[in-house]
Amino acid sequence: MGILEGIIIGILAGIFAGLFGIGGGTVIIPLLVLVYGMNEHLAQGTSLVALLLPVGLLATLEYYKNGNADIKLGLLIGLGLFIGGYIGAYIANKLSDPILRKLFAIFLVFVSLKMFFKQ
Repeated sequence: MGILEGIIIGILAGIFAGLFGIGGGTVIIPLLVLVYGMNEHLAQGTSLVALLLPVGLLATLEYYKNGNADIKLGLLIGLGLFIGGYIGAYIANKLSDPILRKLFAIFLVFVSLKMFFKQ
């Protein structure tokens, strides 16, 4: 994958993260798997590399300026992500690529249906 493609994936993930507050992985991972043919493990690891930088800083500042960010709760969630990310990565690396891909797809479908049918 070239530099331009990587930047385009990042821009798309950033737009969706800023627009919907979703983690970039819900955009980055499917693009890397479906468009670029990466295996699930490589796509997930690459997504995590991209998220190491403060990619949400400007979006967070914009939400905070408008009174729409709970900094204390966000930092506590971040602490949980720090610990949970390690646990999740440990488990993911024990699974086969097809199983991991299917679990990710099931997760996305479940969340999509819950959001769609929520009153």
